[in-house]
Amino acid sequence: MRSHIALLSVLVYSAVLEANVLKFKRVTEASCELTASSGDDAPQFLAAAASCDTVIIPAGTTLNIETRLDMTGMSNLDIDLQGTIRFNPDIDYWSGNGFPITFQDQITFWLLGGENIVLSGGGTLDGAGQAWYDAFASNSSLLRPIILTLNEATNVLVENIQMVNSPEWFNLVNECQNVTFNNITITAKSTSDNFISNTDGWDIYRSDMVTIKNSVINNGDDCVSFKPNSTNILVSDLNCNGSHGISVGSLGQFSGVFDIVQNVTAINIQMANAENGARIKAFAGDDVGSGTVQNITFQNFVVSNVDSPVVIDQCYETSADDCEEFPSNVFIQDIFFNNISGTGSGSQVASLDCSPGSRCTDINVNGFDLSGSDGKTTYECQNVVLAGNAASLFGTCTTT
Repeated sequence: MRSHIALLSVLVYSAVLEANVLKFKRVTEASCELTASSGDDAPQFLAAAASCDTVIIPAGTTLNIETRLDMTGMSNLDIDLQGTIRFNPDIDYWSGNGFPITFQDQITFWLLGGENIVLSGGGTLDGAGQAWYDAFASNSSLLRPIILTLNEATNVLVENIQMVNSPEWFNLVNECQNVTFNNITITAKSTSDNFISNTDGWDIYRSDMVTIKNSVINNGDDCVSFKPNSTNILVSDLNCNGSHGISVGSLGQFSGVFDIVQNVTAINIQMANAENGARIKAFAGDDVGSGTVQNITFQNFVVSNVDSPVVIDQCYETSADDCEEFPSNVFIQDIFFNNISGTGSGSQVASLDCSPGSRCTDINVNGFDLSGSDGKTTYECQNVVLAGNAASLFGTCTTT
């Protein structure tokens, strides 16, 4: 009897899975259109991506994603997202089944990888983050998923998409090459008193030739963060609100690991109500890693009510005593802060704090027009020799 019941359960499950998979219909030989089911739409979405060149989620359609999406190894795939993809906030399921990202102990709902991929259409990716914001408030060890992870992908375009309420980071670009994000609207907003923690707009890791442009970001952490081994990056024409800034790093966190961030330009950035504007951050202390930051340009930043508009911090999350005894092993060179204007929330509008021993070289400051609060504007620096027409604003840098 038990074997008959088990067989019946398998047949019922298979029938449900087949019904979900067959929800999509072929519009042409190469394109398929998805219709929402009454259950988990992940199986049909995966099946369509595997068998159709173009996958259409029509306007007015909301796909309910209850199980993880592995779309790695795709080729010549166009996802036309006109409607909504919503990730069901089943915290127990995702905490145990989200795809693990080893860097900084992350997980993700969706791995999208391969070559020649387009995700566009004017629709929405919805991370249903409120349940996660509330749960994290009482459990700070909770792993929360990233909405979208481009993983080992080449030649990818993501454009004309809205992304709302990611549980944690919105986008991770992991081990990719030649990726463009254009006209993306990112919004994280809590309806309770619990904060939208760690809701980075983009994190770039081990990737080359990435462009992020023409986008609006309202979130609760870095607008864009260049993690280890990010090279040849262009970020332009962003409007960031409520963020932690455009950040290089943090770098040098892990012992025995050498991090590189090189050839990065962030230009035409509006930054409001944020902790930082243009920032470079690296760890110091005993038993940390090492690395280089080279050829970074922050240009044409307009800040409003920003705590620290211009920052180099080579003592990130490290005590002053440890920084003095164990300086950062991340060497920072060929840095340009050009045409930075606007208002800070406090009197100090720039702090360029480097470790001793010439860890920072060729640091250039030009065209600063910054105002602090209450009629006071101060600049601070240590262990660095500054060049550029705004260097005199900093006076003589302290030496430790």
